[in-house]
Amino acid sequence: MNSPASFRQSSFLLILLLFLNFILSGFCSAASRPGNETDKLALLQFKTQITDDPLQVLAAWNESLHFCQWPGITCAHKHQRVTSLNLSKQKLGGRIAPQIGNLSFLHFLNLANNSFQGEIPSEFGRLYRLQELTLSNNFLQGEIPFNLSRCSKLVNLTLDHNYLYGRVPSELGSLPELVVLSLQRNNLTGTLPASIGNLSSLQTLNLLYNSFEGEIPETISQLRSLVTFGVGANNFSGAFPPSLFNLSSLALVSLAFNNFSGNIRSDIGHVLPNLQILALALNQFNGPIPASLSNSSGFQFLDIGQNYFTGNVPLSFGKLKKLYRLNLYGNVLGSNTTDDLNFVTYLTNCTQLQLLDLSLNNFGGNLPNSISNLSTQLTWLTFGMNNIGGTLPSEISNLQNLVLLDADRNLLVGKVPPSIGKLSKLQVLYLDRNQFTGEIPSSFGNITRLSDLNVAVNNFEGNIPPSLGNLGYLQSLVLDQNNLNGTIPKQIMNLSSLSKSLQLSSNFLIGSLPTEVGNLINLGILDVSKNRLSGEIPDALGNCVALKQLFLQDNIFSGNIPSLDLLKSLEYADFSRNNFSGTIPQYLGTLSDILNLNLSFNNFEGEVPFQGVFRNSSAIDISGNTKLCGSIQELHLKPCPVKAHKKFSSLKLTILSESALDQLLSQFSSIGIKGTTGYAAPEYGLGSQVSKHGDVYSYGVLLLEMFTGKKPTDELFKDDFNLRRFVEMGLQNRLMEIADQNLFSEQEMQEPQIRSGGGSTNNRIEPTECLRSMLEIGVSCSEEFPGDRMDIKDVELRLVSITDKFL
Repeated sequence: MNSPASFRQSSFLLILLLFLNFILSGFCSAASRPGNETDKLALLQFKTQITDDPLQVLAAWNESLHFCQWPGITCAHKHQRVTSLNLSKQKLGGRIAPQIGNLSFLHFLNLANNSFQGEIPSEFGRLYRLQELTLSNNFLQGEIPFNLSRCSKLVNLTLDHNYLYGRVPSELGSLPELVVLSLQRNNLTGTLPASIGNLSSLQTLNLLYNSFEGEIPETISQLRSLVTFGVGANNFSGAFPPSLFNLSSLALVSLAFNNFSGNIRSDIGHVLPNLQILALALNQFNGPIPASLSNSSGFQFLDIGQNYFTGNVPLSFGKLKKLYRLNLYGNVLGSNTTDDLNFVTYLTNCTQLQLLDLSLNNFGGNLPNSISNLSTQLTWLTFGMNNIGGTLPSEISNLQNLVLLDADRNLLVGKVPPSIGKLSKLQVLYLDRNQFTGEIPSSFGNITRLSDLNVAVNNFEGNIPPSLGNLGYLQSLVLDQNNLNGTIPKQIMNLSSLSKSLQLSSNFLIGSLPTEVGNLINLGILDVSKNRLSGEIPDALGNCVALKQLFLQDNIFSGNIPSLDLLKSLEYADFSRNNFSGTIPQYLGTLSDILNLNLSFNNFEGEVPFQGVFRNSSAIDISGNTKLCGSIQELHLKPCPVKAHKKFSSLKLTILSESALDQLLSQFSSIGIKGTTGYAAPEYGLGSQVSKHGDVYSYGVLLLEMFTGKKPTDELFKDDFNLRRFVEMGLQNRLMEIADQNLFSEQEMQEPQIRSGGGSTNNRIEPTECLRSMLEIGVSCSEEFPGDRMDIKDVELRLVSITDKFL
């Protein structure tokens, strides 16, 4: 018999085996459950729709690993079903497979910050366990699926920064657990459904940057947990939504960039005691700024720019210890009185203030010295476009973190304190259109991060400080309309960073335009007009290839206009009221972007070009140049006198005999002309043999060249427009415009010619008719098809006939 101990041992082993079998069978059962295979297949279907995977995130989605171990996948430990799919910021592209709707245990789905296209699959409505759906920052289109309302566990629905359109489905109002609804920066339209008021758990509603319209529904007042209400940058209208005044939990309200109007309730700070951010810019609000806003000790941000608020800025704002942004730009605040800026002294208690914008209001009085005691955290200070007088305090240098200082269009007087040079972080400085006097501080050169400096329309005098050449980041320098004298410092011309503008006009500058101007290769606007600059314009100006506007007028410049043919972007150029001389450069007519050209009141002479901008009399001004001539009728110029041509005089043709013609045409054989662009007959390009027809073509092109002064390779001729077409069109009504003006003397342009030898007046031929006959021969000889060209014998007979009538 077995002992009791042996029996107990056997029983234990049996129980252990049964337990292990139970565990193993359970595991195998779980591993083979149909749901697991469904999840795997859904994920593989998702992968097939991915067209771009530069990080190779889905490369590991294969049979070598269990799908619960694939990147971005989280499974429940118990039943091995997918509960989370997170592929945010993986640079994936493609479409979202509808099979994702088969992941029935999915709680979290995050595909944000990728490049997914197409629509949001309606199959997502089957994910009844889903708590978070985040698809932001993609390229998704289409409408928001209404059946997302079936995802009754949703807490976070974030679809912002896509291209979704249509209305917000009213069905979304049946998501009782939704805390975050973020749909900003899409193309959504229509009114906000009243059913939004049913989202009793909602804390964040973000609809910014869409095209919603109408008024905010009253049902919003039911969202007692709402903290963030963002509907800015839409087309909403009506009064400040009264429903918001019932939501004491609100911390952020953004109504900016809409069509709201009316007053703001004076007790807003009492009924919304938790308010921290209030953005109302670019609406039509009016009335006073509610002083009660200071009731909220956590208030941080007030932006009411570009409305119609009136009255004074509440002094109580000085209590807002956490205030970091106060934008009052573009209202009707102040009354042009001495007390308008009293609030500035109280704002010195706001030690977190970073932005203060008081521009474009009715603030008057003198600038208080207390402005220098504002927060040292201040980066943006602007009070331009008011009626503020007084001086700029030297203690302004206390604001050491300033990046922008704008005091333009005021009544400030006195000297700009040299201490301003201590604002080492300053990037933008606007002091223009005031009444500043004295010299421009050389300490400006210490503000090495400056990108924009504007002190125009003041009473500054003295020289332009060479220290401005230290501003290696400067993009725009505007010093015009002052009393500056001396020469233009070469150091400024070495600032290759200048890309926006260099404006020095309306001063008393002397000397020449420095040759270093050629370093300004990125400059868009150069204006040195209305000074006393002299000498010739340096050739180096032609290096400023980015120039769009060039103003040199009202100086004493002389000499020829240099070669500026590389300035292909030039739109406006003014050379007027100087002493420029010589001919008008032909290249000015080839600058295709030029819209206005002023050459008036100089000493230009010779023929006016007849290309490009010169054909538009309203776009050019050449008045006050008495020695100009030309053939453009709208310019009312006298005809140009004829100078002797190097090959012809008075169109006295030497008639070639047939043998002489043959000798001339032999120059255009396959050895010489067949490979020469513009002279070779078209059939040569198709492999035809050299023939007399081809030689006649070459002779015709040569004839056209001699009588027009244009080569067949001229830049004017492009695509199907060639020398022959140019002449053919000119023969109709622009004969003298296409001719080489040097062929005629002034007398020949005015008097008919009589055949020498006493021929009768009935046989006389004017120079223009002689020219027409010669060009007609050239056109006929250069016909495209060989059979259509004149025979060489007929050419000789025509030449003899013309000579007989003309000489």
